[in-house]
Amino acid sequence: MDGLDFGKLLVALSGLALGQEELAQLRVWLATNEDGAICIALIEQAAVGKRCPRCGGARSHRCGHASGLQRWRCLACGRSYNALSGTKLAHLRKKECWPAYLQCLLESQIVRASAEAVQVHRTTSFRWRHRMVAGFTCDRPARLGGMVEADETYMLESQKGSRILNRPPRRRGGVASHRGVGRDHECLLVACARDGDTLDFHCGRGPVSSTQLGHCLGPVLAPDTLLISDGAAAYPVFARNQGIAHEALNLRAGQRARGALHLNHVNGWHSRFKRWLVRFHGIASRYLIHYSGWRRVLDARRLITPAQLLAAAVKAD
Repeated sequence: MDGLDFGKLLVALSGLALGQEELAQLRVWLATNEDGAICIALIEQAAVGKRCPRCGGARSHRCGHASGLQRWRCLACGRSYNALSGTKLAHLRKKECWPAYLQCLLESQIVRASAEAVQVHRTTSFRWRHRMVAGFTCDRPARLGGMVEADETYMLESQKGSRILNRPPRRRGGVASHRGVGRDHECLLVACARDGDTLDFHCGRGPVSSTQLGHCLGPVLAPDTLLISDGAAAYPVFARNQGIAHEALNLRAGQRARGALHLNHVNGWHSRFKRWLVRFHGIASRYLIHYSGWRRVLDARRLITPAQLLAAAVKAD
């Protein structure tokens, strides 16, 4: 809208006797546009220096605007892209609502409460939750060193939300078909360094194996790490293969600590995570890593504002 058109509109509004309802609607419209402009600015700022998401080319030129975002055309492959292309937030709409929704994620609100807070449909709220969480949970430590506690926790496998089940259905809160940890349980592996850094991994069903430990922990443990675990047989095999020091605690014999060696940090994380999950009334196993990553980000307190969550999600590939 140019200056003349805006001037005419302003004169027309000035000549109207607006009631309280009309004034309230005008305030909402102004706030929405302001939030949208702020969100666009944060997205563009976080994507400064972005390479082509298709070929990785660094050279590009401006190519118009779409959905409020600057588009760029890659000089190498000729394809156009914007700041959100190649990210988990690509193709999501109503950007003016994103800061308020990210605040709901910081407050761990349920899907329906978040939808009511930002005035979107509950299915939109669910889709935003998992796309945004998958984006900002990419902010995770690259390495763990020093004394690292590692332990796994198990949760009953759930196909909540699936239209077709590959097993007989059971009531919510049901029990496994066999005693102990088996194929009915999903394994969540958590490693906590004494400096506070934490990493989480979804290892699939059943007890964790040394191969899975190598795949998850192998790339992230520094050579000078002292790995502390319980008496599971997979850990000493993994430690030997990795060439790192390892100490095990025999929890079955009641050995909870041996000097500075204990699993209090990782077991405390497991306990907080499971208490926090109760508010969601059951989660599907395919989203387990999203929820554990969400809890990990909240605990780390590196991302404590909607703007920081948004920047992390935009920067993640």
